[in-house]
Amino acid sequence: MAIRLGDDAPDFTAETTQGELRFLEWKGDSWAVLFSHPKDFTPVCTTELGAVAALKPEFDKRNTKVIGLSVDPVDSHRSWETDIEDVTGSPVNFPMIADPDRTIADLYDMIHPNASDTMTVRSVFVVGADNKIKLTLTYPASTGRNFDEILRVIDSLQLTAEYKVATPADWKDGDDVIITAAVSDEEAAERFPKGFEAKKPYLRLTPQPNK
Repeated sequence: MAIRLGDDAPDFTAETTQGELRFLEWKGDSWAVLFSHPKDFTPVCTTELGAVAALKPEFDKRNTKVIGLSVDPVDSHRSWETDIEDVTGSPVNFPMIADPDRTIADLYDMIHPNASDTMTVRSVFVVGADNKIKLTLTYPASTGRNFDEILRVIDSLQLTAEYKVATPADWKDGDDVIITAAVSDEEAAERFPKGFEAKKPYLRLTPQPNK
């Protein structure tokens, strides 16, 4: 059964390149990004893991841990890390899960028979500090992910979890945000002392409240 937004993130124990871990215990009270890739020693995946490694300081700033997964074993992952650093210049600095029996892939519905009966697709799950699924994305094997976009979404998720706001199209951290419809104008004046601009009665913009 597919995992839906708001579901509890399924817990699991796994062997990784950084030793055995229990997912929710490892995550703790942080946010987490769990992402799968189809296979070790493949070109798109090599570029992706290097990109995540380079961006790890940005994930750290957002109190977000990252962890990768494929159906290959740990020894394969570790051998591949040399290629990833050689190609991208970034040493792999996060754990990669080995899931040879596809237990975790099946738990998170990462196997898509229309694409392959064995390889995981490019799935992304963002898990909040409350262990709830906040975002799911699925890419085909042929398309590499944009991890800057995933950072942007985490910025939005963390902001909107704290304040009664939403983020407009193409929003980036520091841009104006939308006051949610559940907030009256009177309450908005109290909650957002920087003021707001009503483009329409249902569309009110205010400066990002935590800036």
